[in-house]
Amino acid sequence: MHGCLLLATLTILILAAASCGDPTGKPADSAVSALGSGHQEAATFAAGCFWGVEETFRKVPGVISTQVGYTGGKTANPAYKDVCTDRTGHAEAINVVFDPAKVSYQQVLEIFFENHDPTTMNRQGPDAGTQYRSAIFFHSPEQQRLASAEKDRRDRSGEYVGPIVTQIVPAGPFYPAEEYHQRYYQKQGVSWSCHFGNGKKTRAEVR
Repeated sequence: MHGCLLLATLTILILAAASCGDPTGKPADSAVSALGSGHQEAATFAAGCFWGVEETFRKVPGVISTQVGYTGGKTANPAYKDVCTDRTGHAEAINVVFDPAKVSYQQVLEIFFENHDPTTMNRQGPDAGTQYRSAIFFHSPEQQRLASAEKDRRDRSGEYVGPIVTQIVPAGPFYPAEEYHQRYYQKQGVSWSCHFGNGKKTRAEVR
């Protein structure tokens, strides 16, 4: 049992009767259905256990909404227990809807990179498996361009302990996670995290 799952077991048992993300069983189109009228843009990331990732993004000024879920896999309508088998191909991910007049996609990218370790393959902190991979799911050619440029810039910076392994791939079907996962930290009133460091060298290592 991985780190986040171990810490959450009791809560999951209590909340197991909660309804899952979409009662129709249909995936959400993270580029379209998450967006309303007005100037809004969607960004989708995977950066390890999605509880802490959501807590980071929902506090960012200009972020309109967040939703955790599963994407990047081959199985339709996966449940948490399916994704945890490491066999569906999905990543624990977050869909962020934001106002680009208040926070740019470039800024959102920087928050993504600074708040997880993009140098560890399929691992964040105590959590291991492909569902914990680092990935950017782009919704447009411009998002792809910016994401690739930011990854390359950081890779060349010499600031990281190893190569950045973040995947940059097209956004696909996004399946909302069960309700008890949404805003998990806020509901539980906790502040612990499954993330440890952001992959950057210490000052001594930089020297």
